Amino acid sequence: MSATIHPLPRRAEPSLQPLMALVADGMNSVNAVILDRMQSRIPLIPALAGHLIAGGGKRMRPMLTLASAALVGYGGSRHYKLAAAVEFIHTATLLHDDVVDGSDMRRGKQTANIIYGNPATVLVGDFLFSRSFELMVEDGSIKVLRILSNAAAVITEGEVDQLVAQRQIETSEERYLSIINGKTAALFAAACRIAAVVAERSEADEAALDSYGRNLGIAFQLADDAIDYDSDAAEMGKTAGDDFREGKMTLPVILAYARGSDDEREFWRQAIAGDRNGDADLAHAIGLIRRHDAVQATRERARHYATRAIDAIAAFPSGTAKAAMIEAAEFAVARRF
Repeated sequence: MSATIHPLPRRAEPSLQPLMALVADGMNSVNAVILDRMQSRIPLIPALAGHLIAGGGKRMRPMLTLASAALVGYGGSRHYKLAAAVEFIHTATLLHDDVVDGSDMRRGKQTANIIYGNPATVLVGDFLFSRSFELMVEDGSIKVLRILSNAAAVITEGEVDQLVAQRQIETSEERYLSIINGKTAALFAAACRIAAVVAERSEADEAALDSYGRNLGIAFQLADDAIDYDSDAAEMGKTAGDDFREGKMTLPVILAYARGSDDEREFWRQAIAGDRNGDADLAHAIGLIRRHDAVQATRERARHYATRAIDAIAAFPSGTAKAAMIEAAEFAVARRF
């Protein structure tokens, strides 16, 4: 009699749920700090800040601070204020980005700049940056202050570099990876690294968490690049084709341009210059990106960086925290929103 062969159970899609469950209690403390420190005697400030902060974001960066603290066995409470500082830095950059980009949708809602205007949005972003530095100073660690303040500077450099590269069709893949290493990955790296600092772990552990966060951040941004040409606006919570209309040289465009015919390259030159950015042009751009498998190639590169993130924490002991952080890296690549 032949043995019955049972197929292996199908693995569920990666999820953020294990990470969220791991840090749920801690995030209550972080959210309490956020709510307290976004208050002001000027009512417009908490109203505008709250519009974005309460807008349903994943809160990936503060969750990673708490998860990294769990991974290194930290039992104190300093990381709650620092995780809030990380979220304030991130929120401030989003407010500023929406003004720079002229965005009208984020997380499925109108952006703050559309509701409150550009001047108020920029100033409230500045307010949140200030609050983040207050929280760092209260922590009292010069090392933490150096890590987070450096990350804030690097993020701004990355955003300016992206602005310079906007509508520049010859932007290389190497240049673009440098941009996203600054504007996205730097804060992921800092968010993870500071957990090892407050836990007084070794430089090697700090470097490992930095590498995990940095590679995860790159994977996360590359997945965002793919999503902009591979999902509808309802999934994304923003207007479909935003990157295309803004002339941003993200990786799917860079790859499609590099792989395209002369006629296709001429289309891309006109599109990125802003001369062809209507709905029909967007549809044509998506068709070219699909023809050259540029979304799939972008996701493959994201998977490479997610694997590097997972490898970075290989030396830490197995457990709930490590498993949640591994799945978070897998989720960063597989997500559709």
